[in-house]
Amino acid sequence: MTDRFKGLLVPMLTPFTAAGKPDAERAMRFGKDLLSAGANGLALFGTTSEGQSLAPQERMDLLDTLIAGGISAEKLMVGTGSCALPDAVEMTRHAAERKCGGVLMLPPFFYKAISDEGIFRFFSEVIHQVDSSDLRIYLYHIPPVAQVGFSVELVGKLVDSFPEQVVGLKNSSGDHNYSIALRERVPEFDVFCGSEDFLLETMRIGGVGCISATGNANPNEISRLYRNVDTPEAESLQQSVSAIRAVFQKRPVIPALKAIVSQAYEDPQWTKARPPLVELSNAETESLVAELESHNYRPDERLR
Repeated sequence: MTDRFKGLLVPMLTPFTAAGKPDAERAMRFGKDLLSAGANGLALFGTTSEGQSLAPQERMDLLDTLIAGGISAEKLMVGTGSCALPDAVEMTRHAAERKCGGVLMLPPFFYKAISDEGIFRFFSEVIHQVDSSDLRIYLYHIPPVAQVGFSVELVGKLVDSFPEQVVGLKNSSGDHNYSIALRERVPEFDVFCGSEDFLLETMRIGGVGCISATGNANPNEISRLYRNVDTPEAESLQQSVSAIRAVFQKRPVIPALKAIVSQAYEDPQWTKARPPLVELSNAETESLVAELESHNYRPDERLR
């Protein structure tokens, strides 16, 4: 097994062709550019990747294309979450067979008020059916969106039961106290924050990095903060990356990020999203670019 993930993982945007299919050529270029710009890995097919808008076969096909094109499988944390257990098993097995660095899994989120026991059984089934020594699961805790999360007690039970497979979590709850509680319950567990707003705090409690949407637009500066968390400039770097994130959070984040990638590559096709998401208007894009420029941000400088 390769070393576990650390640092900045970018939940990579999924580009689409004019026909609305995942665009492997654009994805390949972008993934390689993100890694060159300082990202330690790529988290595919999560929220920012429009993962729940992609069919399981689309996810698996694009994963295979990226690996065949030269992106190392060990750099990839693959989103395999699904409400359907067979789909989750199929996609997770596919990633493990390709020796990806890990999978990022949502809880089964359609049914509300499901019990910890129900979620535990779901993950137990995935682990037993995949049956691979190459499987590493990172739990995706995002209750503001999924409405279903992982309690600290459930995480502890999963780690106690499957210590070789359940190795980390992305905390996108916005609650830093949850990360603190996890570190106390399972200190060997790898905790990532889901926003660079919490990167400095997360590293100070023994976390390992962040998996942040705005890594698509600001990978070099977020990586710089990660590398300098123990230096005197850490606080100012934290303020700087948080200011850029705040600009994106005023808008629909995925279309806004795609607008900026489109600007960086001078490629209008990058603005395309899969419905129900829609692209920013020209006026909205101009406003976004102007506000970013007021923070001395230029897309072509941050992404290359």
